[in-house]
Amino acid sequence: MSVIQKIRDKYAAVVIAVIALSLVGFILMDALVGRRNGGGQPGGDVGKVNGQKINKNDFEKKITLQQAMYGAQAPPREQLISSAWEQTVDEAVMNQEYEKVGLQFTGKELNDVLFGPTPPQWLSQQFADPKTGMYDVNQAKQYFAQLKKQKNNPNLEMFNEAYITPTINQTLRAKYMALLSGSAYIPKWMAERTIADQNLIARFSYVNVPYSSISDSSVKVTDDDIRDYMNRHKESFKQDEASRSVSYVAFNASPSGADSLKVLSQVNNLKAEFATATDPEQFLARNGSDNPYFNGYVLGSKLQVPNADTIKKLAVGEVFGPYVDGTHYTLAKMIDLRSMPDSVKVRHILIKTGEKGQPTLPDSIAKSKIDSVEFAAKSGADFNALVLKYSDDEGSKNTKGEYTFTSEQFPNLSKEFAETAFYGAAGDKKVVKVENQAYSGYHYIEVLEQKKVETAYKIAYLAKPIEASQETINSASNQASQFAANSRNQKQFEENAGKQNLTILSVPDIKQNDYQVLALGESRPFVRWVYENKTGDVSEPQEIGDKYIVAMITGVSDKGLMSVAKARATAEPLIINEKKAQQIIASKFKGGSTIEQVAQGAGVSVMRADSVSFAQPFIANIGNEPKIAGAAFNKALQNKVSEPIAGNTGVFVIKGESISAMANTNMDIEGLRKQMEMQQKQMSGYQSIEALKKAAEVKDNRFDFY
Repeated sequence: MSVIQKIRDKYAAVVIAVIALSLVGFILMDALVGRRNGGGQPGGDVGKVNGQKINKNDFEKKITLQQAMYGAQAPPREQLISSAWEQTVDEAVMNQEYEKVGLQFTGKELNDVLFGPTPPQWLSQQFADPKTGMYDVNQAKQYFAQLKKQKNNPNLEMFNEAYITPTINQTLRAKYMALLSGSAYIPKWMAERTIADQNLIARFSYVNVPYSSISDSSVKVTDDDIRDYMNRHKESFKQDEASRSVSYVAFNASPSGADSLKVLSQVNNLKAEFATATDPEQFLARNGSDNPYFNGYVLGSKLQVPNADTIKKLAVGEVFGPYVDGTHYTLAKMIDLRSMPDSVKVRHILIKTGEKGQPTLPDSIAKSKIDSVEFAAKSGADFNALVLKYSDDEGSKNTKGEYTFTSEQFPNLSKEFAETAFYGAAGDKKVVKVENQAYSGYHYIEVLEQKKVETAYKIAYLAKPIEASQETINSASNQASQFAANSRNQKQFEENAGKQNLTILSVPDIKQNDYQVLALGESRPFVRWVYENKTGDVSEPQEIGDKYIVAMITGVSDKGLMSVAKARATAEPLIINEKKAQQIIASKFKGGSTIEQVAQGAGVSVMRADSVSFAQPFIANIGNEPKIAGAAFNKALQNKVSEPIAGNTGVFVIKGESISAMANTNMDIEGLRKQMEMQQKQMSGYQSIEALKKAAEVKDNRFDFY
């Protein structure tokens, strides 16, 4: 088994399939030259970052690379487009910044990174010494050297993009962050002031009339109120992207009770035949099971299915169900059970007869060679010497032919190899013939060790999806079509929804390049409709998930301040409190020279707060009130009655009584200074990079292409 196969097995979710390492010098040259040349292929530009064009063909390569890296677990293409865009903008902004400050990365540095004391994780894990677990730099260098003849490997560019370029980017970013963090400094006086502030405590009396004393329904908030509030708090209502809002009604096309009963009946009718079927694989294929047959065993401890405990108790040939598994009705049939280890350690020698369907050695010669290997190994010959001399598996030549596999890797191994390793016993020595898409040939296998042996089960699952019938789908579609035909403007839309008792739902923040719609799910076509039409337009029925929706565009928010409709949800509660505060001040706080007179006028009692900390300004029975706590530490208000203060929960009038400091002789000023400086170092890099990206002039043309 090759190193690439090991990479695939170990990191299947994040590593591209069948990537070969190549000669270091060739990689370094190709990777570094690729960074300097900006590309200029045709295909148009999907955007610009500070004037630097983002070529569509280059952008597509990033998407393709991500798809390859995720493999079968790849998310929807629309999601990959979004993540590829974020990555592209980040790289462009940072590369421009590196050039401004003169940061460089040479081939020698990359060589040091790959083969130095702290190599990238993807490299150190692949070339770990099996005895010590430490990075074997010589093994890595030897493997690179063995691949000198692979300069024309078609996967080289993908390898560069997946591994080398990110390694370069990470190192450059680390350099940049080091420059920024090196500029951080906290003086001693700041630490002393921090300690002094943290030790401050205040004591005060206060009068409070809560906002809850006035009903929300009695306060009206107009669009002009919201515009005024946004203008007074522009930073809180600024948006970097334009967005649109829609209202919609939904018509359910999910399976009905009758649909579910129909599927249940189908599954029940197959139960007896399933129990007597002698070929479960053929039976499942013939009857269209959504769960294909896995002709292998699963350890009982790793059987992650509904009703697992019940299924494990089935006799061979017995069927359990139907039961609901997600969106399926399922039958489970016990095919067989056996003892099986959770992990195995084997050593092997491979003699290939073919590779990727092309013969490389006559079968008779290969069989003769493997027989000789078997005889020599069983006669006590040095196994490592046999591996180095005969094995065609380059990936295990530096590990004496040894591999360790877990039961999860069983399906990824050649059937004959896996069965020898897992179904046999420790000490077994066997020759097996293997034929698959990658290669064909003979393995001589010795099972060295098996761990955590337990009962494993071979189970066949007949699974039928609980799907909506065509009748259910047509009914929902027809209702949606009729509603859309009769609702061509806002008035008709709202009237018809009322007549049919349909709930009008809203989505306030749809951006041009979104691929998901809040509460609806993935629907890029729907997002495109929203941006290809205007406010007040009503859509034709749109199928999203298990429903049909009819939507109306209700608002457009350009880049800058939000629209009133979008801002209302955030601003309205705050404006209500502002208006309540005005009413409370006008009606309850009409003067008074003492706190007691103020309380009497407001019709409430005087309350007292003791030991309110400057560092944690939490007021007992009130909560978090920064304005009130801040006033308590205002020396100008000591022994004086404040003006009314509109807080988070109500209107307050306070009278400061004392400001003192807790005795704290254990504080380490230098230790605190270093801690504060470290925090500043850690935050400065991240915040600076985020500021760079926010300040960048980014033109996004993705809508024209996707």
